Amino acid sequence: MGLRARLTVVATAVVAVGLLAGALLLVLALRAALLGGLDDAARARARDVAVLVADDRLPATLPAGSTLVQVVDGAHRVRATSPGADRLVPLLDPAGVQAVRSGSTRDLAGAHLAQDCTLRVIGAAAGTSADPLTVLVASPLAQVDDSTRVVRRGLLVGVPVLLAVVAALAWVLVGMVLRPVAQLRRGAAEISETVAGRRLPVPAARDELHRLATTLNDMLDRLDASTTRQRAFVADAAHELRSPLASARTQLEVVLAHPVGADWPETAVDVLTDVERLARLVDDLLLLARTDAGPPALRADVDLTAVAAQVVGRHEAGVTLRADGAHIVSGDPTALARVVANLVDNAVRHAREQVVVGVREVAGEVELSVEDDGPGIAETDRARVFERFTRLDEARGRDAGGSGLGLAIARDVVVAHGGSIRLDTSPAGGLRAVVVLAAVRG
Repeated sequence: MGLRARLTVVATAVVAVGLLAGALLLVLALRAALLGGLDDAARARARDVAVLVADDRLPATLPAGSTLVQVVDGAHRVRATSPGADRLVPLLDPAGVQAVRSGSTRDLAGAHLAQDCTLRVIGAAAGTSADPLTVLVASPLAQVDDSTRVVRRGLLVGVPVLLAVVAALAWVLVGMVLRPVAQLRRGAAEISETVAGRRLPVPAARDELHRLATTLNDMLDRLDASTTRQRAFVADAAHELRSPLASARTQLEVVLAHPVGADWPETAVDVLTDVERLARLVDDLLLLARTDAGPPALRADVDLTAVAAQVVGRHEAGVTLRADGAHIVSGDPTALARVVANLVDNAVRHAREQVVVGVREVAGEVELSVEDDGPGIAETDRARVFERFTRLDEARGRDAGGSGLGLAIARDVVVAHGGSIRLDTSPAGGLRAVVVLAAVRG
């Protein structure tokens, strides 16, 4: 069953319950009102008879009317009746007489009095304490039953018709409400990877569906941007991987074509250089893939000062560490070590004489800075160098320059750890890279 049908069924069922409850209450209220009016008329007749008793003007035969009247004494004898009422046997037994005398009502089968409908009996006290009398008034319920029956039959016909109208109206209204949803579905079905920039139709009404369509289009914009970045990344990765492979293949083809005069040791060194470059590139791509997958799964306390000391120790000269003690952060030790190594290697590659690595704590955060005295990076290029496979012109040499992934890896890893990274100008005029991570309190 479709959503439109389900909503129509639910709406119709809710209305049906309401109508049935309303119809039942209407019938009960109508019957109660009719019985109340009948009882009021009967009590008025009983008071009139009681006045006759008090004035000692009670005749043996009471005036005729639509009700049956009996006057019963304390010995349960009939003193007076209206035409049609039994002159010998009271309408009720002694217990019934006492009950209606106290204000209750009793229903009496009409067959006992040759009546074709049920009678409703009420009572009223009359006479004196020495001669207590009870006036019994029996009113036929035929009019009440007929009126209730007419209303009940009308409801039995009207309620189903009204429910049919409600169901049809609900079907139309739900269809009108869901029409924008159907348009969104058709629009989504027409969108494919080959149709760039295609978006879902946005309803004109400023309602929830309008906001849903806007949100979905924003999501499609992000997916398009992500797809574009991924395609560019794949293309750049393929190009970067092709370069060392093509270089190694060319060198091997040359020495195989001229094996006599080939310098095999030099060729092996060159091919090994290309293989190492290829291995570093593959490692970078794998690290980026893990970073894109989400926050680091491994979380441990990492002494950023010790990590920086290990990286600095791998360089023979020109790299200095300045730290005032251990500074603990939470994260993946290998990934954080890769960040420090990438920043230091980048600084060493461009520095003239000196690189300074600093670790300190500022306002509850650990700040790692890597400064060099090289040419620096223009402020207009500082955001661009964090993009993958981005290399400035002076860094495009095969041996001197990297793959263009170092700063991108550093940025992605730091962001995945909930930190930030920025590039400034160092005091020596070169580049200053600053990484900020949350400190862990011991």
